Amino acid sequence: MIRQQLPKTSRLLRASDCMPPTSPALRFSPTAWAKLLYLRDLGDTEVGGFGICAGDDLLFVEDIELVQQVCTGASVCFDDLAVADFFDRQVDIGRRPECFGRVWLHTHPGNCAEPSMTDETTFARVFGRTDWAVMFIVAHGGACHARLRFHVGPGGDVDLPIRVDYSCPFAASDHATWQEEYLACVQLADMPLLSGLTPEVIPHAAAAIDPFDDDWFLRWDRQFQGEETGFVEGKESQHVV
Repeated sequence: MIRQQLPKTSRLLRASDCMPPTSPALRFSPTAWAKLLYLRDLGDTEVGGFGICAGDDLLFVEDIELVQQVCTGASVCFDDLAVADFFDRQVDIGRRPECFGRVWLHTHPGNCAEPSMTDETTFARVFGRTDWAVMFIVAHGGACHARLRFHVGPGGDVDLPIRVDYSCPFAASDHATWQEEYLACVQLADMPLLSGLTPEVIPHAAAAIDPFDDDWFLRWDRQFQGEETGFVEGKESQHVV
């Protein structure tokens, strides 16, 4: 039997990844991980959202939140107004931008989790002025890709291992609520358009779609620049300013 070989930088989540981390990694609570996989498998298209991270551990994803988006099998296009509203709501409940606006998550149909050229362009353009950001991709076949990019000092990229962390308390799964969120936010490209989107940003050449069609993200985020953020991994922390 011929077995398909995955790209070297993408891999399936292994049982060892569910152990408490001993080195910096992108960690998910069991509930967040279950929700992400459930949302991934509800349809045949890509789906995207943001990781909600712990205030004292910015690489620990506690929840996943979607925003209104138009999706195809090769792209996700977020509604700019919906993302802006999401950011405002998060700030209103007391979260800082690094807790909800730094981990960009999306899925890929098939087995390949490697970023597309559009993914790379979007990551550089939208998150390029933040101190740091993470791009995470999980494919329908189980392969994952996680990369931390930081823009302070000399800058750089770090591939992160992915783990499910069972050491912290976590909530039960809630498929009914997750499905409601999916149906409220995810729309196929050939369905009637969401408010705030125009036909020009949903071409049939779906791979060319940039999930963030406007530069509002950068304008909104500038007011928080210059303030201290940090990663917390166990008892160690790394800070960037």
